Amino acid sequence: MALPHPLKPDLAWVQRIGIPRALLYWRYGELWEAFFRGLGREVVLSPETDKAIVEEGNARSIDECCLASKAYMGHVDALKGRCDAVFVPSYASCHPHAGFCTKFQGLPDLVRNTFRDDGLDVVSLLVSDIRDKKGTERAVVELGMRLGATAKQAKAAYAAGLHAQKAADKRRAAAQAVALQDLARRRTAAQASGGPAPLGILFVAHPYISHDSYLCGSMAEAFERMGATLVLADETPHDRAYKRSFDFSRTLPWVANRELIGSILMLRGQVDGIVLVSAFPCGPDSMTDDAIMRYVQGLPILNLTIDAQSGTAGVETRIESFVDILRYQKLGGYVG
Repeated sequence: MALPHPLKPDLAWVQRIGIPRALLYWRYGELWEAFFRGLGREVVLSPETDKAIVEEGNARSIDECCLASKAYMGHVDALKGRCDAVFVPSYASCHPHAGFCTKFQGLPDLVRNTFRDDGLDVVSLLVSDIRDKKGTERAVVELGMRLGATAKQAKAAYAAGLHAQKAADKRRAAAQAVALQDLARRRTAAQASGGPAPLGILFVAHPYISHDSYLCGSMAEAFERMGATLVLADETPHDRAYKRSFDFSRTLPWVANRELIGSILMLRGQVDGIVLVSAFPCGPDSMTDDAIMRYVQGLPILNLTIDAQSGTAGVETRIESFVDILRYQKLGGYVG
């Protein structure tokens, strides 16, 4: 069957677009929502992640898929019957230093084949290189025209999406800055009063982990119960973190891992420890986390891996032990 022409409005019938609240939604969600609404479409988000979603995604996935990918399939399933089509973009890895895990490129095909018997329609586009702003705009505008918009309308919707995404990124960066400023203020007050110094911990995880309250389990709550301040690495401005990552590696191919590593290099002097959280069995994280632990010296690091079967009790015990070690170290009881 011949593929439709990229500018033909073959998707004009799609009025309600579903967006899975997983994976790159946590990086580009504001852009996608504003873009589709700018075209006059109704946007339907999947529910927040819960046990049922993860179990459904796990049932629809092979064992080799990472937990985040399994959860994504559960989110797609949750959108069945609630929309005309599900938006599943493809983000390729054409830039040698700004690519994504291969699952982000093959995701549309994976979803189509997994749900081929469910009558699920998929709307997609191909972003070959996120560093190529003109190429990215062209891909999004072509999708808008396939949805029946004129080129002018599609460009205006994309501009609105970019504006919404930049505003959201600024809010996240501001939240990180406030957390660091509050941590510094409380440290100064503790030093002046002779009281115990507060702990600051850099939480390093992909946004689809760190901003998903179910996948993170009770990690954040465990740190908060013990009085530690969490600083989210993924909230560091992307461009600044990306550039700083080249101090770590000139050849690392994954943009998301570059940004997390750049954040570590930028903020390690402002925190007392680092927590690396990965979704089993994430390939890029399995390589970069080990390299980070070898590269970053003089700062305690806790490496945690989450999967669909693991409970939270063991993780909470490790977090409590890690915080105890940090406190003991600040009292001068641990060196080296």
